[in-house]
Amino acid sequence: MRKALDEAKLAYEKEEVPVGAVVVHEGRIIGRGHNMVETLKDPTAHAEMIAISSACGTLDQKFLSECSLYVTLEPCPMCSGAVVWSRMKTMYIGALDPKAGGSGSVFNISSNRNLNYQVEIVHSILEEECSELLKRFFNRRR
Repeated sequence: MRKALDEAKLAYEKEEVPVGAVVVHEGRIIGRGHNMVETLKDPTAHAEMIAISSACGTLDQKFLSECSLYVTLEPCPMCSGAVVWSRMKTMYIGALDPKAGGSGSVFNISSNRNLNYQVEIVHSILEEECSELLKRFFNRRR
């Protein structure tokens, strides 16, 4: 999660919402990303999407079934869907998102038994540090 926080700090420096993500396979980071929505003018350029795409490129495959995602903020519904479709094994989440979360707070896409695949979710990893960076960002913008 510390490496995901490093990615979130990169987003913060670029005045992006500070969310970071890394994908880990066999103890090694194979994909990383931070929010790039403003920079790329792309509403899909979330940290998770970038990290998943990078990991798929590294492994040269579309499924990440032996991988784990570490993300500083609970993924939105779009990213939660991408985590499911990539067949990620486990997702470690820093802070929950009670307004737009797609993995347990508002929706529970990642563990929804109606879908053909569910992801194991572990919440509240370095939650205070992940939350503090987001609070600092939004207080600065106000």
